[in-house]
Amino acid sequence: MGPRPPGVQPTLAIVHSISLPPGHYRGDAVERLFTNRLNWDEHPYFESIRGLQVSAHFFVRRSGRVVQFAATGARAWHAGVSSWRGRSNCNDWSVGIELEGLDSGGFEQAQYASLVCLLAALARRYPLREVVGHEDVAPGRKTDPGPAFDWFGLARSLQRSPLRVPRVGLAPRRASATVRSPGP
Repeated sequence: MGPRPPGVQPTLAIVHSISLPPGHYRGDAVERLFTNRLNWDEHPYFESIRGLQVSAHFFVRRSGRVVQFAATGARAWHAGVSSWRGRSNCNDWSVGIELEGLDSGGFEQAQYASLVCLLAALARRYPLREVVGHEDVAPGRKTDPGPAFDWFGLARSLQRSPLRVPRVGLAPRRASATVRSPGP
């Protein structure tokens, strides 16, 4: 974690998925990884990520509980080598949200509900405009949150916010653009 470049505010939210060890939920290994306290010798899988220094702004548990690791005004190390719409270094101008899960598995309704609330709150505070997956900003390198993530459901839930979900091509609904059918 560290400061964002001067004058830069987050305009992008990046959704990730993680569980440590993979497929194990409800433990504290993710929290220990994001706070540089993971015991690399505790599980054989941890050897493959030994020395990794990553963080996210938020972690959404299977229960929907949200844990914050970095101030949203600060930069977190969640996107790695990344680019969106021709702009590189996504860590500089994004908020990273990790969902407890696997890119090959599904997510809980409580997680989606918390994610929508979190995104709406962030959009009220920052000029966030788009929500994408890690796989979108690091194609070929990352696959999360994966094919089971409900992008259409997220887009529907965010229709009344300024956030767009480019993956499904739904633009936010504007009150002035609401079309009503004429009565009988």
